[in-house]
Amino acid sequence: MDFTFTEEQQAAVEAAQAVFSGVTPDDVPSPALTRGPVADDFDRTLWRTLADADLLGLPLAPEHGGAGLDPIALCLVLRESAKVLARVPLLESYATAHTLQHHATDALRTEVLPQIASGNLVITAATNGHTGHDPAELAVTARQDDTTWTLDGTHTAVPWAPTADRILLPAHTTDGRTVLALVPRDSPGLSLHGQTSTNGEPHAETHLDSVRIDARNTLTDPDAWETLRNLLTTGTCALALGLGERVLAMTSDYTGTREQFGFPLATFQAVAVQTADRFIDLRAMEATLWQAAWRLTTGATGPLPPTGDIAVAKIWAAEGVRRVVQTAQHLHGGFGADTDYPLHRYHAWAKQLELALGPAAAHEEALGELLAAHPLS
Repeated sequence: MDFTFTEEQQAAVEAAQAVFSGVTPDDVPSPALTRGPVADDFDRTLWRTLADADLLGLPLAPEHGGAGLDPIALCLVLRESAKVLARVPLLESYATAHTLQHHATDALRTEVLPQIASGNLVITAATNGHTGHDPAELAVTARQDDTTWTLDGTHTAVPWAPTADRILLPAHTTDGRTVLALVPRDSPGLSLHGQTSTNGEPHAETHLDSVRIDARNTLTDPDAWETLRNLLTTGTCALALGLGERVLAMTSDYTGTREQFGFPLATFQAVAVQTADRFIDLRAMEATLWQAAWRLTTGATGPLPPTGDIAVAKIWAAEGVRRVVQTAQHLHGGFGADTDYPLHRYHAWAKQLELALGPAAAHEEALGELLAAHPLS
């Protein structure tokens, strides 16, 4: 097996590292000290820098201003963004752009994709459904009437919804199909009720009351919803990996310089064993992530459909990132809880990522159902 990334993928990483090198997690108030969101908007300056570096159009075809790169490249860039806790809707933008590229009509692609690549159109995705536990596609109903669709229902915890220009959301039809609707934030009948994520970012409960959407802004391809959901989940795993890698590096630096009884903490066997265990967690997270991203990129067949590999990656990401930050807090002692030190921010982001798009238990259940439906011989 060849685990080497292509030149294009490596170039995307280098460009991302150059952009994120100027970002620090302490640019906004601490979520531990702020009632409500840490800021009213995402980092627009960073967003513009990403656009100028041609990083927002990575999943788009060249004719739409993009680079035509695959989910592996997207995950590589997302991993770098998580290391600095970049406050931008990069995951949602990549997932929606990739979905539109592969499942939207030519007219819709021509209209929106160049704007996404330039950073002038910000799109987020609603995938939590009404409660965060029920299937997201059942939260909104869609009724077609001639050339328009009417949407009714509620999606909770939609990331960046208060400042995004459009929201891509799943809805179910009367005959049981799932469609994706691209809804402008200023649509009549659409109301947003502010919510705050665990890491202090602005979310919103999105309520649709007879919202009418032109048919050209609706994706009826039966595979579109699965494409969006799979890339969002895999991208979340990439964020968890990047965050975990940065936290372990912070822990290694701290225990290598902090002394107790005249010796660096890193020389104590108990400390070394704990950090070694977390290193193993990260390597498992990395291996399962690239397996899932590879399945999405190549469409390769296997004993289970790609959703099986994605479920395994999310299980490791949710459990692994939690263990990494908990060990880091323990080994940092009081510094781990000091709001002048960045570790507590990473802990809040890790908890958000652990539960985003379903905790480990939810994906264990999904994996069990897949194994029951596809017995391995």
